[in-house]
Amino acid sequence: MVSRKPRRPKAAGAPPVPESRGRTPQRAAAPSSPAGQAIGRDNGYSRTITDTTAPDTVTATVLAFPEPPVRRRRRWVIISVVSVTVVVAAFLAFLFLSPALALKTVTVQGISLLSKEQVNSSLQPLMGRPLTTIGDDDVAALLADRPEVAGVHVVAKPPHEIEVTIAERVPVAVLQSGTEFLLIDQEGMVIGSAANRTDARLPLIDGGTEAVNSAVFSTVTSVLSVLPEKVLAELDHASASSVDSVELKLINGQTVFWGSAEANVAKARAVEAMLQMPEKDPPVRVFDVSTPTAPVTR
Repeated sequence: MVSRKPRRPKAAGAPPVPESRGRTPQRAAAPSSPAGQAIGRDNGYSRTITDTTAPDTVTATVLAFPEPPVRRRRRWVIISVVSVTVVVAAFLAFLFLSPALALKTVTVQGISLLSKEQVNSSLQPLMGRPLTTIGDDDVAALLADRPEVAGVHVVAKPPHEIEVTIAERVPVAVLQSGTEFLLIDQEGMVIGSAANRTDARLPLIDGGTEAVNSAVFSTVTSVLSVLPEKVLAELDHASASSVDSVELKLINGQTVFWGSAEANVAKARAVEAMLQMPEKDPPVRVFDVSTPTAPVTR
């Protein structure tokens, strides 16, 4: 007779529990996921991956290494270069294209032969251009047809003004052409005119306009170019029969024998000093400065 173990009473309302006959209890299954899907978690520094396709759950952790410093520096360099390029381009566009720096006023200095109206009229094409695009060459090109101008210098005065300083050619003598008197510089360039001889107030070179073609013309003008303004104002005319015989005739009738064009500066000082001497009796007719270290009077 076989004895059986008494059964435990079932709890009220509890489902029946099947008996296990020699089977190993099954492990609770992991939450199901679609076939072939891996479940991962990322916390910024590492990534955990769970593969649910294998019979048993497999978990792997992938480390996220920080970006190399070289690559990070390279990126910042590129960003910096692009930013600087954009800023420089914007600045250049402002300087060369912006109407904020447009020319509206021209101030002229250094003129005596030219008038401000003449200069402003010649420079009218520059009005409205940005100051940064106007230089000495631009102004010189517009004044190229003015023989009085030897050179120019331009200074920009933002936002709307430029200052133009003009170096004029210096007249040293007068040539007579018919009833007109032409002012010439040391090189023989005509830089102005006078209606009569009195208005010229410069020595007249004998020979008319053809004097510029003579062999002694440059010798005479080189002498006149070193004379002080006070002495020039007292001269009536200049002449030379050769390069060694330059003569200057004063308004009062006295004569300065200059000789050659050597030691011009020393001769000019001697003439200036001799003209300041007290008058003599009889009056001096000739001042000879051909030897400036030993000038004589006759």
